[in-house]
Amino acid sequence: MLSSQQLEAYITQHLDCQYIKVSGDDGTHFEAVIVSDAFVGKNRVQQHQLVYGALGDRMRAEIHALSMKTYTPQMWQELSQPL
Repeated sequence: MLSSQQLEAYITQHLDCQYIKVSGDDGTHFEAVIVSDAFVGKNRVQQHQLVYGALGDRMRAEIHALSMKTYTPQMWQELSQPL
C-alpha cells in the first residue's frame, strides 16, 4: 500500500516543488496541493499533466485516484495573504 509520504517523494523526484502536501489514508485515494514554478504559463490541465507525467505508470498501477490543487508560487502567495 502506498503512503502519502511515498507519493510526495514520487512527485518531487521529477517535479521541483516549492510546496507539496499529500493526504490520503487508504493507500489508493489521495489529495494533493502542489506549488511549482513549472506551472507558470500553463493552464490547469497542463499543470495536472505535469504531475501525472512525474508519476508515470504509478497512476495506473498504484494510485486509484488523485485529486489535485496546483498553483504557481505567485498564485500560492496571493492565496496566503490576508484580505
